[in-house]
Order: sequence, then structure tokens, then C-alpha cells
Amino acid sequence: MTKFDNFIGGEWVAGASYAPNVNPSNTSDIIGDYAVADRAQALEAIKAAKDAAPIWGMSGIQARFDALDFIATELLARKQELGELLSREEGKTLAEGIGEVARAGQIFKYFAGETLRITGDVLPSTRPGFGVEVTREPVGVIGMITPWNFPIAIPAWKIAPALAYGNAVVFKPAGLVPGSAWALAEIISRAGLPAGTFNLVNGSGREVGEAIVMSDDVQAISFTGSVPTGSDIRNRAVARGAKVQMEMGGKNPLVVLDDADLDIAVDCALQGAFFSTGQRCTASSRIIVTEGIHDAFVDALAKATKALKVGDARDAATQIGPVVDVGQLESNLKYVEQAVVEGGTLVCGGNRIADKPEGYYMTPALITDTTPEMTINREEVFGPVASVVKVKDYEEALKVANYSQFGLSSGICTSSLKYATDFKRRSEAGMVMVNLPTAGVDYHVPFGGTKGSSYGSREQGAYAKEFYTTVKTAYTRSA
Repeated sequence: MTKFDNFIGGEWVAGASYAPNVNPSNTSDIIGDYAVADRAQALEAIKAAKDAAPIWGMSGIQARFDALDFIATELLARKQELGELLSREEGKTLAEGIGEVARAGQIFKYFAGETLRITGDVLPSTRPGFGVEVTREPVGVIGMITPWNFPIAIPAWKIAPALAYGNAVVFKPAGLVPGSAWALAEIISRAGLPAGTFNLVNGSGREVGEAIVMSDDVQAISFTGSVPTGSDIRNRAVARGAKVQMEMGGKNPLVVLDDADLDIAVDCALQGAFFSTGQRCTASSRIIVTEGIHDAFVDALAKATKALKVGDARDAATQIGPVVDVGQLESNLKYVEQAVVEGGTLVCGGNRIADKPEGYYMTPALITDTTPEMTINREEVFGPVASVVKVKDYEEALKVANYSQFGLSSGICTSSLKYATDFKRRSEAGMVMVNLPTAGVDYHVPFGGTKGSSYGSREQGAYAKEFYTTVKTAYTRSA
């Protein structure tokens, strides 16, 4: 079995141990053994980043552009190969895997361009004979802790701006998907960065994550993952004065009004709830439907859901791949069972597929007759499970949509400009979609939410500089 090492201080370093990378479509398929760092190796990576940060931080913008453009170009050239790896280890369909790698390449292309657009301000002083300059500088060492559901795109949208703005990186990917992280790190290792500027340390949260969070040499932490983990990281990191950016859970509502185009509404719900096996924080897990269209919508969505083909992620005919691992599968099935116990009606799906014992497969679940207070509508499931809440009218739909501890993404299906405009303004979410799935945001626009979904400044696009830079004000006496 091939072994894949960590990358620390410009060198490939053997792990303290190794762990197998298992294909969730076929658990007998082991992709490779990937290094698992311990606390000591994590501290080595942090030291390497600390030593490299001043060097990269003072580098010219052409060097930064060249490095990021090199990474982007190779990602795009290898999107088929790397997309197959991604689908093999994470379980999303091959088309989605290839698309995710392409997005990672586009993100690096975008931030390659941003290196040439780092702006500041020249201002007059209120005092004669003084000049004022406002500039942006690197923060220093950035610790990155990323999830398993987008194993190359989410690392890309953290690593690319960090490097573009002159920071050094210590990157801890999720243990379930080390292959995509390693492939990205291998490309970055050949991009011409000073040794230590970028470090890959795959390992446990208890050892590697803890070292990153609590080190005074890590000036900022960008995290994407669960609410409990994110809240704990935030509290401890902020207490020691670190800059923190958190993207956590979602329980995203899709409102369907009586005047909606039925075909568009069903397509939005189907894509938003079930594509990527529902394993995305922007999934449409709560579908709120007004009573006039409710029955027709549920019938049409149930028919479309039953028709979805579940299978091996790399099979061209597959529309829904496996759940990422057995723990997630068991959790999904328990949520479905709990919803029925609390009074919901399981219209279709919600079962492990018995004739596919070699993988973690379940049928997409649609549950009706639910209320906003039910567990299924309050907690993030993170699987192909969607619940329907029937409401009287738009105002009730808006109230139910906002009745959540989360506020990442929301959507509405309507032909009314009045309701669409009002929903965009009053929806308590960081991202709002009209006649579109709740999942799917371009790489050049800000990503983030409200309430318990996000903390700190936005990710992606021009707004990323708010986290990855610090502002300096300088005065000069000119007379």
C-alpha cells in the first residue's frame, strides 16, 4: 500500500502513524495509507510557518501571482484525475468531483489576480504638512482546519487568499479525506514558495487541532465544521487574542409559494436537498410550502426523489453517491426514525440499501407532516434527508424560515417580485436565493451566514482580505 507523508518546512515528513483512506462506495477499496501527525509534528509545522512568514510576507506581488497561477493551472489541467480521486474518497458523484476541482483551480486563478490588486488609501491629514497612508499587510501564520465534505474546494478558498496576501499556512484537513488534501499540497509544494510557507499536517483534532488552536505563534484560525467544535475553537482562540473565522452549521429553508413554477420549485428542492448526498452546509433541509401548492409539490418531489439513482460515486449513471462513512449513515437513519416518532410521515426513502453492503448507501428521504419544533427541523442532519412544513401563507412561511439557530443560506420559489424582494430583505440568512437551490455560490462572491452558522468576516472574493490582512496607518511629515 502506498504511503503519503505530511509536508512540513518544505520537506515530506513521515507521520507518527498512518491511517487507511477508505472508499465509501466500496469499503474494500483502500486508496492509500496517509500520514497522521502528532502534537510534536504539528508544533514543527507551526515553527516552520513562523520562520517563513516574514520572508513570504515581504515577497513581491509577482512572486505571489506566479505561485498561485501555477497552482491554479495545474489543478485545472488535472481536474479529471483529481476529480476521480475526490469522488473515490468522499463519495460525491464524478461530475461533482470534477466540478469541485475545477472550482478550486478557479479560486486560485482569482486570487492570483488579487495579488496584483492589493489596494490602500492615501489620505490628507487634518494637520497641514502631514500625509497619511493606509496599507494592508499579512496577518502572519494562519491555521486552517477544514471539513470532509468539500475536500479540495474549501481548502482552496482558505489557502489561496492566505498565500495571496502574504501569510504562511498550517493546514489540517479532515481525516476522512486526506487524499485530496495531499494532492493539493503536492502541487503547492512545487509552486516555488519559501520552505515553511505552506505546511500540511493531517492528524487528529485532539493533537494537531489542539496545537494549532492554542499556539501563540498562530495569529489567525479559519475553521469550517460543526457548531460544537467551532464554538470551542472560537472561545479558546479568541481568549488568547487570535483572529478567528468560523463557518459552521446550517438548517437552510427553501420556501415554496402558491405562485411558484412547480417544475422550478421541485428542481430547486431536489438539487438543494439531495445532490452531493445532502452533505453540504447549504443544503435545503427544510422545505416550507404554502397550502395551495403543497400536495402537488409533495407528489412531484416524491416522484422525482424516488427516481434518483443511488450508486458508486464514479459510475456515470449515479446521481447520488454514498454517505461518507458508517457513523454519518447511522446518524442520518436515526434522524429519519426520530422524525417519524415525533409525528412526521416518511413519504419515501430513509433506508440503508441492502443490496449494496460494500458501501454506505441510503435512499434519499422525504418527510412530510412536520412542524418547526421537531428535531428534524432544528438540528443539522448532513445527509440526503429533507423535511416539509406546510404553512398558510407567505408571512407564516417567512416566520418558519427564520425560526432557526442557523442562518447560512435560504431560498424562495415564487413568481412574485414583491415576495422575492421582501424575502431577500427579511430572510435571516447570509445568502439568499430566488428560484434557485440554496446550495451553489460563485467563487468570487462572499460566503457566510448569520446566527450560529458563521463567526467573523466572510470567506471568498474580495471580502476575504478582511480576514487575511491587517490594516496599518502610517503618517509622514511632508513639510
